[in-house]
This record gives sequence, structure tokens and C-alpha cells, in this order.
Amino acid sequence: MKRVLAIILGGGAGTRLYPLTKRRAKPAVPLAGKYRLIDIPVSNCINSEINTIYVLTQFNSASLNRHIARTYTFGGLTDGFVEVLAAQQTPENPNWFQGTADAVRQYLWLLADWDVDEYLILSGDHLYRMDYRQFVQRHRETQADITLSVLPVDEKAASGFGLIKVDGTGRVIDFREKPSGEALRAMRVDTTRYGLSSEEAHRKPYIASMGIYVFKRQVLIDLLQQLAEATDFGKEIIPAAARTHLVQTYVFNDYWEDIGTIGSFYEANLALTQQPRPPFSFYDEAAPIYTRPRYLPPSKILSCTITESIISEGCILKECQVHHSVLGVRSRVESGCVIDHSLLMGADFYQHAGQRSALLEQQKIPMGIGANSVIRKAIIDKNACIGRDVKIINKDHVEESNREDQGFYIRSGVVVIIKNAVIPDGTVI
Repeated sequence: MKRVLAIILGGGAGTRLYPLTKRRAKPAVPLAGKYRLIDIPVSNCINSEINTIYVLTQFNSASLNRHIARTYTFGGLTDGFVEVLAAQQTPENPNWFQGTADAVRQYLWLLADWDVDEYLILSGDHLYRMDYRQFVQRHRETQADITLSVLPVDEKAASGFGLIKVDGTGRVIDFREKPSGEALRAMRVDTTRYGLSSEEAHRKPYIASMGIYVFKRQVLIDLLQQLAEATDFGKEIIPAAARTHLVQTYVFNDYWEDIGTIGSFYEANLALTQQPRPPFSFYDEAAPIYTRPRYLPPSKILSCTITESIISEGCILKECQVHHSVLGVRSRVESGCVIDHSLLMGADFYQHAGQRSALLEQQKIPMGIGANSVIRKAIIDKNACIGRDVKIINKDHVEESNREDQGFYIRSGVVVIIKNAVIPDGTVI
């Protein structure tokens, strides 16, 4: 895999994940208590023996830069690296990235200098585990110009993806980006040919692009130069290439989740607590997910009731109840609290006992969840200060709301407390 260069697309402003992207790039959003979204594709690359990796981003990239610099350092005996390429204005191109293809085009001068056979293009906001060696091998065996990773999906999900049809050899003969109505139904195929049972094929009659591609080196360069006005891979580059090039498919029939919205992000995190087996596991020793080592102490749990939950390292929990929730590093929950179906992202640092006592004496609120508070169906971003007797329960069953001045949003019925927000004692949301 030394002849493969990976390019991870960090995405745009992350508006669908706002306010989690208010202060950070989308790939830097915390995941599963201790990871970041970027750790998924980078770890997949490392486990697939692909060690030359660029990450393209243009919004709030400071925390992403810091995380990558602290996490992914390769020894001096290898030429491996993970490096962020942020959008920049130049005399030749004064514009920011206009889309996925434009982002790669703007750095083509750098990428083209690499003596590689293929470019592997990935997304930075998907949760899955894939051995890219098999993906690249399929690409080479079929002598394809481009290979798309695809998976079967049901009708409800299909309209949100680029859908494909293939001929008997697996070659893409039709590609439509996010079709609807009759155009959607026209993309139905017999998915039993991909190994699905008759029942599964009836439930998942569409083949969707995962937004993951392998390009022959020169093919990518030529397409980006020839289609100079095309800014997006899924909407423009791939459909155009399917008419002129050999575009093949690699079928991935395992867990994969696009976690680009607050709703899907919330569901994907809580799904990790499911029993007996979650849909995605971080416990695979053969293909681990890497992240920054923090050298935190073990979590301290004092007379608590905890069920179906993930508790990260460095937490302090006192006489509380935690059910079907994920608690991030350095989370602090005081006595009498109930945390239910919620995601607490934790904190970036500790407030020692003296600091917390001084804040309380000044009638200020320390970090963490104050005594006798109830958190239900919520996401609490890092360093939030939740007072005593607070109820974050979406009492009015609101689906969408913007209360940034009060420290929270509601997205898809999930209350999201903003990073560093202060929620006063007795507040009911």
C-alpha cells in the first residue's frame, strides 16, 4: 500500500452538526467519549498499511491541527505522516474550497508530486471499519479507472445518497445524486447479486455510494483539469466519469453510518452502548481505532447506578444514576443526578477542589453536572457548567430551536448544550 496516497475530505462548515462545529472543524468533533471523528478514517488507513495521509479542511481547523499533531507521529524510519491542508487564497486561486472536488483540485500541485499509483479519497464524518487493502485490490483486479465503495440501502435512506446501477461486470452504467420520486424508484436493483438474502434485498433495493473512491493517479489529475468547473465528486465528477471511464464498484456490506447531522451523531454514539453487541465496536484488537493518549487516571465511581453506558477515563461520578449514556473524558457528575439517553463530552481540563470551592463561594458554577440535575436526551458539549437542580429534558417536546444566547440549541428533538456554556441553577429546558 505504499503506492497509495490517502486524501480525507474534512467537509465544509459543518452546518448540519452545528453547534458542535461552532468552535471546531467537523472532523474534530468528539466521538464515543474519547475519540474524534477524524480518528476513524485515519485509523482505517493505518490498519490498512496506508501511512501517507492528507486531511483537507477550511473551517475552525485549530483543534483539528492540534489533535493530529499530538496523535499521529510516525518514527524516523518511515515516511508516514498525517497532515492537515487548510484552504488558502493564492494569486492563482483567490477562492476558498467550493466543494469536495475543488478542494482536491486546489492542492493538485502538491498531490501530483507524489509518485503513487492511486489516490484514496475518504470522508471525515463516517463511522465504520474497512480494510482499504481489499478495496484497492478490487480496483486493481478490475483495472478500473475509478472504483466506488457502495452499500445496499433501504428506500428511506436512498434519497440522501448518490445511487448507482451496474452491468453484469460491476461497471457503473448510471449514477444519480440524491434522486427523488420516479427518478428514485428508477434506481431500484436486485441486490441479491451482492450477497443479500431475498428478504434483505426486498428491504434494501438500492445501491448507494459511500463517498469513498479510489482513482488512478493520472485519471484524477486529468478529470480535475478537464472538468474545470466541476466542484463536487458525487454531483459532477463521478457521473461525468461514468460516461467516459471504467468506473467499478466495491460492495461493503457491514456497519457504516454517515454521522453528519446532530440526529445521526446522537444515535450513533448511543448505539455504542447497546447490548449484547453494539453495531460498531471499538474493541477489535486486530483493527484498533487510535486517538491521542491523555494519561488520565481511572474513573472514580462513588455509590452510582450505571446501566448500558460508556464511562471514559478520568471521570468523577457521585451517587448518581446513568442509563444508556456516553460520558466523555473528565466528566463530573454530582450527587442526586440522573443522566439518561445522553452524551456528555466531558472536559478539556480539571478544576481542582480549591477552584471549585472558590467558584461556589462566589455563587458561580463549576464545570460538570451540578447536584440533583436531570439530563435526558441531550448532548452536553465540553467544559459546560450545569448548575444544581437543572432539568434538561426538552419539556415542551420541541424539534428545532435556536437559543444560543441561553447556551443551547435543539436539533431533531435533541437538546445540545454549547461548549463552555453556563446553565444557571434551577433552569428547566
